Amino acid sequence: MQLRIKVVPGARKEGIEWLGDILKIKVRAAPEKGRANEAVTALLAQRLALPQSSVRIVAGFTTPLKTVEMETVADLSVLREKLRDDHN
Repeated sequence: MQLRIKVVPGARKEGIEWLGDILKIKVRAAPEKGRANEAVTALLAQRLALPQSSVRIVAGFTTPLKTVEMETVADLSVLREKLRDDHN
């Protein structure tokens, strides 16, 4: 499954929230040398109980708007349930 996300690097607190059909992901890592991208895939994998290798960024490597691909996740409603807003 592919999903559009908006990344906020350098955030005070990590968090995930839905903005319509786009997932907003805040990470503490700076947007340097791929650190924020690694933090995004790690956070998503952790929240979805997937190996980090199953979550990868496939578009938007250097922009805040990205596309991630997640193996073994096929249903958006299941994804929304697992990634409920945590209001951080």
